[in-house]
Amino acid sequence: MSIGLKRAYENPDDRDGYRVLVDRVWPRGVARGEAKIDRWMKEAAPSPQLRKWFHADPSRWEEFRRRYRAELEGRRDALRQLARRAASENVTLVFGSRDVERNNAVVLKEFLETLGA
Repeated sequence: MSIGLKRAYENPDDRDGYRVLVDRVWPRGVARGEAKIDRWMKEAAPSPQLRKWFHADPSRWEEFRRRYRAELEGRRDALRQLARRAASENVTLVFGSRDVERNNAVVLKEFLETLGA
């Protein structure tokens, strides 16, 4: 399974493969044409309430992960298709967060890898 992570502010690369924006809002200052997003998967993003709750205090990372995984469990069937795609080609989850280690794409990648197992 090949799932990569990339900030929306980084240049797209051919090695990215299928590029999926996994944020509920479009990243500020990123032109849609230049982003080369193949799919905007808003339904894979955390709920607005959870996103705002976590954004207010990044020290809530572990609790955010737990709550977001619970949300993802409810979307398991919809996400299984993306996991299958990642089993046969490169998939890059694109996100807008400045924090590359603690963001929703990191949790989503872990979740998708469990679906592909």
